[in-house]
Parts: sequence; C-alpha cells; structure tokens
Amino acid sequence: MLLTRKSSHAAPAAPSTLVAGLARGLGRAMPTIDRRAFLRRSGLGVGAGIATAQLSLVRKAEAADAPANTASSQPVVRRTVCSHCSVGCAVDAVVQNGVWIRQEPVFDSPINMGAHCAKGAALREHGSGEHRLKTPMKLVNGKYQRISWDQALQEISARMLELKKQSGPDSVFFVGSSKHNNEQAYLMRKWVSLWGTNNCDHQARICHSTTVAGVANTWGYGAMTNSYNDMRNSKAALYIGSNAAEAHPVSMLHMLHAKETGTKMIVVDPRFTRTAAKADQYIRIRSGTDIPFLFGMLHHIFKNGWEDKKYIEDRVYGMDRIREEVLAKWTPDKVLEACGVDEATCYQAAKTMAENRPSTLVWCMGQTQHTIGNAIVRASCIVQLALGNVGVAGGGANIFRGHDNVQGATDVGPNPDSLPGYYGLSEGSWKHFAKVWKVDYDWIKQQYAPGMMSKPGMTVSRWIDGVLEKNELIDQDANLRGLFFWGHAPNSQTRGLEMKKAMDKLDLLVVVDPYPSATAAMAAMPGNSADLNLNRAVYLLPAATQFETSGSVTASNRSLQWREKVIEPLFESRTDHMIMYQLAQKLGFDKQLMANTKLVAGKGGMMEPEVESLLREINQTCWSIGYTGQSPERLKAHMRNMHVFDVKTLRAKGGVDKESGYALDGDYFGLPWPCFGNAALKHPGSPNLYDTTRHVMDGGGNFRANFGVEKDGVNLLAADGSHSVGADITTGYPEFDHVFLKKLGWWNELTDAEKTAAEGKNWKTDVSGGIIRVVMKNHGCHPFGNAKARAVVWNFPDPVPLHREPLYSTRADLVDKYPTHDDKKAFWRLPTLYKSVQQANRDVGKKFPLIMSSGRLVEYEGGGEETRSNPWLAELQQEMFVEINPATANDRGIRNGENVWVSTPTGARLMVKALVTERVGRDTVWLPFHFSGRWQGKDLLAYYPDGAAPVVRGEAVNTGTTYGYDSVTMMQETKTTVCQVERAA
Repeated sequence: MLLTRKSSHAAPAAPSTLVAGLARGLGRAMPTIDRRAFLRRSGLGVGAGIATAQLSLVRKAEAADAPANTASSQPVVRRTVCSHCSVGCAVDAVVQNGVWIRQEPVFDSPINMGAHCAKGAALREHGSGEHRLKTPMKLVNGKYQRISWDQALQEISARMLELKKQSGPDSVFFVGSSKHNNEQAYLMRKWVSLWGTNNCDHQARICHSTTVAGVANTWGYGAMTNSYNDMRNSKAALYIGSNAAEAHPVSMLHMLHAKETGTKMIVVDPRFTRTAAKADQYIRIRSGTDIPFLFGMLHHIFKNGWEDKKYIEDRVYGMDRIREEVLAKWTPDKVLEACGVDEATCYQAAKTMAENRPSTLVWCMGQTQHTIGNAIVRASCIVQLALGNVGVAGGGANIFRGHDNVQGATDVGPNPDSLPGYYGLSEGSWKHFAKVWKVDYDWIKQQYAPGMMSKPGMTVSRWIDGVLEKNELIDQDANLRGLFFWGHAPNSQTRGLEMKKAMDKLDLLVVVDPYPSATAAMAAMPGNSADLNLNRAVYLLPAATQFETSGSVTASNRSLQWREKVIEPLFESRTDHMIMYQLAQKLGFDKQLMANTKLVAGKGGMMEPEVESLLREINQTCWSIGYTGQSPERLKAHMRNMHVFDVKTLRAKGGVDKESGYALDGDYFGLPWPCFGNAALKHPGSPNLYDTTRHVMDGGGNFRANFGVEKDGVNLLAADGSHSVGADITTGYPEFDHVFLKKLGWWNELTDAEKTAAEGKNWKTDVSGGIIRVVMKNHGCHPFGNAKARAVVWNFPDPVPLHREPLYSTRADLVDKYPTHDDKKAFWRLPTLYKSVQQANRDVGKKFPLIMSSGRLVEYEGGGEETRSNPWLAELQQEMFVEINPATANDRGIRNGENVWVSTPTGARLMVKALVTERVGRDTVWLPFHFSGRWQGKDLLAYYPDGAAPVVRGEAVNTGTTYGYDSVTMMQETKTTVCQVERAA
C-alpha cells in the first residue's frame, strides 16, 4: 500500500494507535490479549489469524474506573452489528453516561466469532466522529451556511410541492440507502409511494441488481443460497469476481477453517488479490470474460461426463440447450482467445470442482458490474446446476453483498420496479399493501401521474440521463428536476463528469447523511456556468448513524440481526425515520404514512415511528420472501443468546431466552429468510435454500414454481420424487392459492377467520398466513410450489448466456466476433445505448490501450466518506493510487510512488499515485473506488462544509468511468472500461 504522511489533516502518528487513544480517553491502561489467548477464548483454529490484526482492541466489556471525584453511572453494554459490509459481525458497545467508551467483537457470534477487520475495530469512531455533518445546511453563494431544522424542512417541502405541481411527482428522484436498517428502507419505499412515484432506488442497482435478477430467474429467489458458515462443509470453492479477504474479511475465517480440513480453493480474477494469495489455484482472466471461462469449465464437465445427470433430469429445465451451446462454441481454443485461460488450467478448475463435491461458487461485483452482468450471473448458476450443487450443504451460490443491509434493503426497500418483498407493481400488489397500510387504494392511485403507478421507475445508475436526456425520449412527462441522496455516495456511480453537469441543472438537491458525502463538494464546486440552474436549492441534512437507532439488518446469508441503540443521536442529527415522518407532515400524507404504525418520543421529545411497529408491518406484508416469521421478539432473543447457535450449521442446540421465555432450540441464527408464516408458526428459517433433504418446517425446500407449469410443451414442474422430505405431494406442483387448496381438499383445515382472509387470495396475499400454515405444517409442502430451475431464461435478452464484448474494448477483433446488444429506445423510462456506442469506439484501444478496473480496500467501504473521515482508518491508506504492471510502467517511464495521470475516453484526467506491482497484468490497471474529494487534480476541501471534510481525499475513479449498463437491470459497467496512464510532469 502507499503510505505518505500528510502535513495537514493527518491521522495521529504511531504510537498513537486506536487502543492508546481509547486508553487515554478512559484514563487507564487497556489490557491486551495475545493471539494464542484470543484463539483459546474464541475456540478458533490457527487458520483464523487473518482477523487478528486489531487484537489489542479486544477485551471483555468491563466497567471503567470512574475518575476521582466524578459521579458516574455504571457502564452498560449495547449489542449492535458492524455497518461496514454484509458479513454481519456483532459488536458489544460499552456506554457510560451516554458516551460510547469502548467496544468488543462478540465472541459468541456464530458469524464473526470474536473477530474484527480494521473497519470493524474502528467502529466506535464512526458513531462519534468529529467529521460528521452536525447541523442542517444550505448552499448560499457557493458556501454552506447553517440553518435550522424548521427552515430546512419548510423550504425543502415547499420546493417539492412546487415541482410536483409544475412537473408531476415523477420529476423528483429518491436515492435511498442500503445502510438504512430494514425498517427504514421499508418506510422509505412506502414514503415514496405515498408521494406518488416509483422513481426510487438504492445501492443494489450498482452492486448486485444483476445477481438478484439472474438468480431469481434461475431458481426463484434472488439471494445467496447458503451461508458463510456453510462453506465449512464445502470440499471445493471457486471465487470468481470476489476479493473476500479485503471486501468481506471476516468471511474468510470460515473458508480458512474449511481449508484446514482439505477444502480446495480456486480464485479467478484479473488481479492477484489477497484472496488469491490463499488459493490452491489462481487463474487470471481478462476482465469481463467470465462467461468464456465458466462455459470453458462446463465444456470439460460435459465432455468428461462429470455433470449430475439425475439431478439435471429431475430438477433442471433447459440444460440440454446449454450443453449443445457449450460443446459447440466454447472449445478450449475459443476460451483461450476470449479470456486468456489455456486448456490445462481450465480443465484443472473443472476437475477440482467436479471431484470435490459439494463445491460452492462465490461471486461479487467482479461478475455483476458489466453490460452482460445478468448473463454472467446465470452462467455461474448453470455451472452449479450442472454439478448438482444447489440445494445442498456445502454447495450453492454464495453471493457476498456490499453494505451491511444491501440484502435487506433489496428485499423490502426502495426498488423502482417492485413494492417490498418483490411484489411487483400490479394492481393486485398495490391492493395487498394498501390493505395492510390501511390506506385507500384509490387515494394512493391519485397521487401518481396517470398510467405511472404500474410502470417501473428510473434507476439510480441512470438519474443523470433523467436530468440531461431530451424530454421527448423519456417515458414520463417531465425530466428529473429534484434529487434526494438519502445515504448514498455519488462517487460510487459512473460518469462523474456528466453527473456534475446534471447536479448543476437540478432545481432541488437534498443530501441526507451522517457525513455530507462527495455530493456536498461536487454541488458547491464551480462548474460550467451554462449548466448551472440559478434557482437551484441545495440542502444538507444530518442523519443519525445506525448506532443511534435500533432496528434489523439482513446479512448476505439472509439472517436478520437486531441492533440495539448504542447512543442517542449526536449533534443536531435525527434518525432517518424521524426525518421521513417530519417531511410527510409538511407534504400532507403523514396520516396515511402512520395509519398502521405506532409513534414514540424520539430525540428532544419529537415523535418518530416506532421501529418495532415497522418490523411488524413488514411481517404483515412480505409473505412472498418469508419476512413474516422474524418478529422483533424472536430476533432480540437470538441476539441475547448467540452462544446457543452452532458455528457450522447456525442451528440452536437447546436454549431458552431468560427475558422472554422463548425456546430457541431448532432455530437457525437470525431466522434466515424465508422464515414462513407468522411468528407463532415457529418456522426456524432457511439456512440453505432449495434443500430437499429437510422437511419444509425444518428449513428445507425445493425450487420455486415461479415461471408457469410448462414451456413449449415441456413440463416445468419437478419430476416425481424430487420433493422435500415429508411432503404429501411427491411430485412437482404449482404455487398454492385458494383454488388449489380447495381442489386438494385442504380448505377446511383453515379456521373460519382464515377462510375469510384467504378467499380469493394466494399464499403471498393471504395476510392471515392460513394457506402457508396448512400447506407447510399439515402437509409438508412448499407454498411456492415445486418446479425445475431454469438453465434457459426465455424472458431475458440472451436466454442462453452469451459473451458480449464491453462497449469500450481493447480487442477490436473480438468486438466483431462478440458484438453487444442493439440500442434500446425506452428501457427503465430512458433510451439505452449499446451497439452505437461500441461501434463508435471500436478502435478506442489505440488511444486507450489499458483495461481499467476497480474494487475495494480492506481499510475503506463504499464511497468512503465515513471511513476516510475516521482518523484510525485514514492513517492506514492515505493516497488514492493506480496499480500498474512493472512492464507497463517502464514503457511509460513511471516509477513506483510517482504521480501519474489516468485519462479515459470521457475526457476525464485523474491524478493519482502509481503503485507498480505484478498484481495486475500488462494490459490492466486497477484503482480503488472509495475515494473522492479531489477533482482532476484539484483538492475540493474548500467546497465541503466547515469541519465536515474527510481526513483523506483523493480522485474518484468513477469521475472517469465510461457509459455502459446491463441489458436487464441497468447495472453500471465499472470493471471493464479503458484508459491511458502517463507520468505527471
């Protein structure tokens, strides 16, 4: 890493470590714990050493000695969850006199087992950092000025109503957050719906939307099938497009334990990562060529008869077409040409996965952030289906999400194409939610522009075009004029130069965040005067952190955990749900928003929605994905009794919660969804999806019947015998509704009240839960049916996944062989370009010969504003940099540590440090994406609010990334664009 001391705004120099700083704050020495003692206490093996870098921070939560002559209350311990990635590490925060004084990773947590990464170890600073936005602010003549909350709420709501009157509700776009807890994410989708638009989104659109679409359309649910813990049961693991050691460090504990028992590990990545350093086999591919590699593996699997023929016959649709395509088109010579992997290497990877089953496949944004991201995801799914690895312990698709609640926010939050629970935007879905919300359906419909209630909104990846595109080409009445960045970093999005232009053209820009994010500086920075809207209003609102409220978050493995409030909201910050409620009061729909929700006193006695009430509303609406059995009481009991859950299976071995009397025995930790029925049904959660070896009331299941009964005369339901253990129906069957229940003679097993609620409904809209209860508990069947997984997805642009070259490719010869899609006229309300961009840039490699990719660092997270504002983390990585191969650097006269210019076809020029390393090949450079605060060589310090600039500032790689979006989801292209690197004079 590059480590250059700063002359100003620098982190404390050694030995002023976080531990020493905490010790000084406590007025006493903090005892340390060595590695051996740590391993003894946590029960970990020697392979767990990866997470011990911050061991001097780890100690039991004990009362601090009160300073002499000072009255002091006894310290209390609040259990929370780290907010920096999706692993879900539990943390015990020690609070005294309202001050968070120290922390400890939870040794009893089956997920992190007492481990922390650097970010988790520095968590306390995030909750009490001095670089936070402390008050509401307004941009006045290029400078941010403090204003009151009353003024901010009044002016923002007045401008919103003005825009709605002039241009309709769709003229305002709302970017929510994957850092909101489930309850806040859910409330935001409800809040936006009552405003009257589907123009809302959150971070999942730019990290895993292609995963959700690809996986859901393969076997039914768009989520990780197994868990980090279950990887201990794997005999082989293929990481492709995942650098877990840096992006999800604590997840590697489970993989390292697996390796100790013989698990083979393969890492496929254009860059030799810290994860690759742990692999038995590392394979370098050209970025964006995952399909040639995966289908190259499948070629060897089919050629050698390694596929699971019985599994495919019984549980998979369309594998014959895949086999035909793979054997004909992806011969070893074609694989080598496309992705650079030779036959022997590809064969060895296929052999390892086939001979060491169950084998699991792990992917992250290295796969998803491409114009063909949906197809790449499905290729990974197909490999696992061919090997019979889905629905088995130790197998599956282990898909690691980014932020702490990307999974939950995707499940129940502000998606532009669905209501919470993936219910879609049909009239039936709206009426289901209107009923639970106790809001008249016709009243909601009147809030929308005519015809727009059922139309998916724009995506966060494309709001720029919603502002800048010609109005006649947009599928809504007006262009976007207002924008909310509610817990979202703009530097995590592509096309930064155009984003600045779009920001300047807005009428209203509102940033709601604990830290002001790069938006504040970008908005205040002078741009092209011709683009600037002189009537633009910009506001910054200080939101509370997740440690200043309570609520549930969903880890990548679908387990929910309940965060306790650690401290009260600091400075003038308010919780996100309080801000939503207060804006709803100004906008005139607070009664509808709260019709079904209890209000409680929050900060300063002001009223806010009760978080537990919001979860209970989720429990009453989201039957489709089983967010209904995780009541607040059950989740809190799990958090209090982590010690009873087995680390390998996540299952409770006995245990009774002393506070509630709840018996935990048999539950899976966090009640991973689907946790069907209401809490009284006591479904234990589903540790591994689609597992037919378990009874459905024991977390078992099968593939979802979500795609009809037949296709072109071919039966889509599972074969005889492919049922979950104990099912009364031993063949495939469709999903359950009131008609099917009556035909089977099971209707009379409902109570009279359940019959009334279930009449005319299916299992997803029966709010009594009666259909689910009868089908699962009485008959051992799955309410969503029993069907085959789809290897061929006929409703996608490429039913069989096809490799297509990126829009900006350094290989003109392959552009001709593997061209991209045709342009689309109106897709997610906007025209989307493919072939026209690719053809216009066919020879772009002559001027920009290097593939530019990006990714995560262990020290920072997301857009990086909050972690780069943390002095303990800022000290670890003080410079934005570009990794460049020694030969490539030598050709350009570049030496390690020198300043260089990275230029791209957008016209952007980024000044960064050169890190000369063989981690990247000669044709590739790599940059981290956590930086902002510098703009094409200029420091933006002057444009941040006073005192709220991050400690470390650097160029944002996405200032220079190019145009390109997935053909199904609008996922942005970040992993495969092009650039040139030159030594700075």
